[in-house]
Order: sequence, then C-alpha cells, then structure tokens
Amino acid sequence: MSKRFAVLLIKPSHYDDEGYVIQWLRAPIPSNSLASVFGLIKDCSERKTLGHDVSIEIDVIDETNTKVETKKLIRDLKQADGCFVGLVGVQTNQFPRAVDIAKDFIDAGIPVAAGGFHAAGSIAMLPDVPQEILDAQKIGLSIYAGEAEGRMDALLSDAWNGELKPLYNFMKDLPHLEGAVQPILPADAVRKMAGAYTSFDAGRGCPFQCSFCTIINVQGRKSRFRTPDDIEEIIRANAAQNIRRFFITDDDFARNKNWEIILDRLIYLREEEGLKFKLTLQVDTLCYRLPGFIEKAARAGCARVFIGLENIDPDALTAAKKRQNKIWEYRKMLQAWKDAGVITYAGYILGFPDDTPQKIHRNIEIIKKELPLDLIEFFFLTPLPGSEDHKVLASKGVWMDPDFNKYDLNHRVTHHPKMTEQEWEQVYFDSWRQFYTPDHVETVLRRDAARGARTKALYSSMIHFLGAILIEKVHPLECGIVRRKHRNQRRSGMKLEHPLIFYPKRAVEAAFVAFSWARLFLKFRPALKRVLADENRKAYTDLALTPTSDAEEEEMELIQVFKEAIPNTHGAPEVARKTVAAK
Repeated sequence: MSKRFAVLLIKPSHYDDEGYVIQWLRAPIPSNSLASVFGLIKDCSERKTLGHDVSIEIDVIDETNTKVETKKLIRDLKQADGCFVGLVGVQTNQFPRAVDIAKDFIDAGIPVAAGGFHAAGSIAMLPDVPQEILDAQKIGLSIYAGEAEGRMDALLSDAWNGELKPLYNFMKDLPHLEGAVQPILPADAVRKMAGAYTSFDAGRGCPFQCSFCTIINVQGRKSRFRTPDDIEEIIRANAAQNIRRFFITDDDFARNKNWEIILDRLIYLREEEGLKFKLTLQVDTLCYRLPGFIEKAARAGCARVFIGLENIDPDALTAAKKRQNKIWEYRKMLQAWKDAGVITYAGYILGFPDDTPQKIHRNIEIIKKELPLDLIEFFFLTPLPGSEDHKVLASKGVWMDPDFNKYDLNHRVTHHPKMTEQEWEQVYFDSWRQFYTPDHVETVLRRDAARGARTKALYSSMIHFLGAILIEKVHPLECGIVRRKHRNQRRSGMKLEHPLIFYPKRAVEAAFVAFSWARLFLKFRPALKRVLADENRKAYTDLALTPTSDAEEEEMELIQVFKEAIPNTHGAPEVARKTVAAK
C-alpha cells in the first residue's frame, strides 16, 4: 500500500521594528537556498529514496510573499503518513522568526530542521555552539549546518523514521557541484517574486578575505563550480516554465574559473537558439580587467550587476581586509559597465573605525561627482555571526546587540569608536538622502541615457531604493511591492493588538504609505521627463563619464583626498606613490 511523506519547506522572513512579519504581495529577492533544497528533495522524490511504496510530496513557502498559516498547514501535514518541515536559508536576522515558526510545528509533534547561514556561520567560527542554537535544540529543533548536496537522502530518511538528530554538522565537508542536482522552484512560487525572478548559483566560495563577510567561512575560500552543461540545464528547465529572469547568487561570479565558457554558453542560447532571458550578477571591482568579461556578460543577458565597492577610503578597505579594491580604478570599472548598458549597484558600508559624519558626507559627494555609479546601497558595518568581525568581537567580549532580528544591515548592532549611537544612525539615513537627491537622480539618469538604454528601469529602481528607507522603513534589498501585515503574526513575547485598534491603524498606515509612494514618484518624475525629452541626451557627458589619462587621474578629488592612504603598489597613481615615498 502506497504511503505519503509530506515535506514543507519554508524560507522565513523576519520582524519589523513593531514585531510584525515583513511580507509583501510581491517579494524582492528570490531564495537560492529554497530553490536548491526543493531541487534536492524533488530529486529524492523521483528516485523513490524512501522506498518504492513511499511518495514524497513537497510544498514551498517563501514567507516574504506568503503567509505561514500554521494551523492549516499542520492539519494538511498530518493527513500524510509522515511529515517534515524544513526551515531553509535562515540568516541571522531571520533566526528569531524561524524559531517562532518551529515552535508551533514541534508542539504539534511534527519534526522540524533549520539550516542556513546563521547556524552554519556560528558553528564554523565560534569555539562553542552559541546559546540561541542550544536553546532552539532544547525545544526540539534540529539544526543543519552545511550544504545538502549528497546528504538529502539521509536527512529525509531520519525525518521519515522519526530519528532527526539535534545537529547535522557538515561544515568541514563541502560537496562538489559538478553534475550536482540543479536548483529549481515551481513556477507559481517564482511568480510571487517581483519581476518573476528566480535564482541559482553557478559556483560557491570566494578567494578573498573580507573580515565582514560570512561567505568565505560558510562556503569556503576554495571556489566550487557548476559546469556549462549544468547552467544550460537550469536555464532550459526554467524556460519550460516561462521563467526567464535569473539572479546568479555567486558572491563573485568573476572569480568562477568557468566564467568564460559559462557566458559563451549563455550567449549561444540567446543569440543562436533565441532563448530570451536576463541575468543579475555579483562581481568584484577588478573584474573589468578580465579580457572580454563585461562584453560577454552583457551579451549573455546581464542587465544588472552588484559590485562590492564597500568604500572609497583605502584605510577602511584595508581594515576590512578588502585589499583587492583599488579606488583609483573605480571610475574606469564603472565606465566599462556603463558602456555595456548594464545598470550598476554598489554596496557601501558605513561605520568603519575611522568614519565620522563629516568624512562620510565628503566621500559621498566625491562619489556623486566622479564615479558613474547608478545605484548605491548603504549598510551598517555589522558583525554578522559567521564573519571574522563577529568572532573577534565575541572573543574580546565587546558588546553586540543580543537581538538577532536587528542583524539585517539596516540597524546598528554595536558601538562605534568615533561616533555616538545617534550620530551613526543619523548619518546612515542622511546618506540615503544625500545620494538620492532630485538633482543627482537626474544626473544619473542623464548618464544612463547617454550610454545605456534602460533609463525608465533605472528611474524606478532609484525611487524604490529611496522609498524603501524613507517610507517602508526597510532596506531596499528586502522591500517588495505592497506591504502585508497580519495581526496574529507578531513576534513571540509581544502583545497582539486588539482588532479594533489594529485594523483601523493598518488602514490609515496603508493609505499613508500609498500616498507617500505616489508623492515620491511625482517629485522625481519631472527629472525623468526632462531626460527623455532631451533630443541631445546621447551627447551628455560629465566628469564621471570622461575617460581619464594617468595625469588627469591624479587630479581627481578621489585621488587627492586619499593619496596618503593609497598603498604603494603596482598601478597606483604616481602622486600617491610619491607621497608614500616622501614619508
């Protein structure tokens, strides 16, 4: 007689400052972890790994766009002969929400396991298992640290047999990716993402040593790669579902040794077979040096690229062990992407040891004037569990906020040596307003109209970034379309609001938010109209778009301000090298 094993995969969201789950009608960024784990369990189902008489049925929920209705889900799961809940890709800021979700299922007698960067990073970097993980295990939550390729059969078998272990630790045994099971999500889950984006990783690991990064300690510094055949299979499987937008989640795609043959394969699929798809990549600042990289990325469908700029102060970059960033090459690098018609995003971290509000303000003005950067994302310097920064602070007993819900890079979670708490928080929000002024938004749009052809899309993104911070009070990376709030989904320990208070308040809030978004778009709309109406827009140029000779480069304010901090290294501007020698 056939038996049913029901598996529910949940990607948790996290709580806002009022304790409500952050959720949207359409969420912003697809979860590669969810796609990877779904693909692995789907493979187990097709191979009948629990026996030919056991069918594995899988459902997926990304809580950033779907309500987790625990009572209904428990009823549905218990109709099967066996069931299991997996909390997937749990980051540090999502860990409190993950534990709250787990409690309901565990209390109902359903086995639950949680994996993701928080558990993996903490276990990899700390001498002892941290207290929040021990507390989670005490309530019956199984913790999975590591990657699941080649191990899903055993995990599902344990869940089926009621033998889940308190801890699965594979942090010292990272699997190969060549020929591994491909990440995939059902089309209905993907279409709940803004723009119907899905994601996959072409490789894992990063060779660099940035102290604030968790990637290198969770996925390793030795890069592992999928083959071009693997990538083609992923593209075709999604195309069969009419899914054609992809976020390649490699922390640095340019360091994938297969980057060229992968891009060549994608170019073939687009130009020879006529498959239409677009990509978003993450890269380092030096990738423009790789012959043909940017050109091929654009031909392969790269429409947007995230660049690890992080800062323009060499001392700050050195402090973070990000020595690979050469600030004197930033303009050439950004010009190369702009010439290819690709929208550039850059992460910029605020709160390095020597930062002050005055320095931060000055540096942003330099960026606006001299670098042709489209979009900038500001972050608090955050000691994420799994990073070297967190390990060092923990070993020294330095205060870090015990509320992991705040570790979303949008909240201050430790003290700063030169800025007060109020100054650091104020300069963070002021930086967004400083970059996204009406005048600078128009400048960025003019630069795009002169070199690219995606001006309207860039305009929408710029307004989205500013509105996320000022209106929705969340970081743009987790700001979707139309916020949802559910009265009965509030953080444990926080009182549920009375319906007669919650619903009227929520109605007023939603109306105000809608009005604020409309006002923001109207405020910046004239700039877009002026740019598009300008018949000479292709002829626009400014300092940031102007190619520079070595001599002209030395006159850049960026170089002059930081000439004493620029290391005396090959390729550094002569004026900086002379300054170092004079010392």
